[in-house]
Amino acid sequence: MANGGGYGWALAAGFNAALAAISAKFFSTLLLKYGMVILFNVTMWGCYVNSLKALSSLQATVTNFAANFISSGLAGYFLFEEPLPSKLA
Repeated sequence: MANGGGYGWALAAGFNAALAAISAKFFSTLLLKYGMVILFNVTMWGCYVNSLKALSSLQATVTNFAANFISSGLAGYFLFEEPLPSKLA
């Protein structure tokens, strides 16, 4: 598999990790909340393992983290109206 596929898997892992956090905040029914968190985390780990087959652990981890960080920040801003400061103190 080419590295492009590995990066795709790592991005998917990051997005699924963000979706797990979003579902924990978004859903009110406790059973649905935990079910979605577990589903997205299991999917995230599957994607992450697939990314490790094509990339080094550093490449997979950094790509996963970046996708999670950016998508979580954007979701917080757009879905939960959390402020995004332009600079740190």
